[in-house]
Amino acid sequence: QVRVMDSGGGLVQPGGSLRLSCTTSGFRSPYTAIGWFRQAPGSERAREGISCMNVKDGTTYYADSVKGRFTIARDNAKNTGYLQMNSLKLEDTAVYYCAAKANVGLTAMPGRYDYWGQGTQVTVSS
Repeated sequence: QVRVMDSGGGLVQPGGSLRLSCTTSGFRSPYTAIGWFRQAPGSERAREGISCMNVKDGTTYYADSVKGRFTIARDNAKNTGYLQMNSLKLEDTAVYYCAAKANVGLTAMPGRYDYWGQGTQVTVSS
């Protein structure tokens, strides 16, 4: 059974840092990309793709809203991905989701991802 588990959210003050983790298991064949998405509370907008990584060659993508502040990483030996979030802002408050993509191609479009974590809440507040 494929499982994607994201964790590491919490309450942090503006300017603070958090590191989210994404642990995967049960994949019979390697997935091609890992992505991080977020959805603000009460928002009807679609999940925003904020960062993703090609797990084979390490190519990364960052949305403009997080570029220079967030860093995506992956430990292949542990089947775990990470999102290091620095210089957090009030507008970063959201539920953050990790997802894995089976097909080839790096994209931040949520609809292209096949397996999702349950989400972890990140709240930035003073």
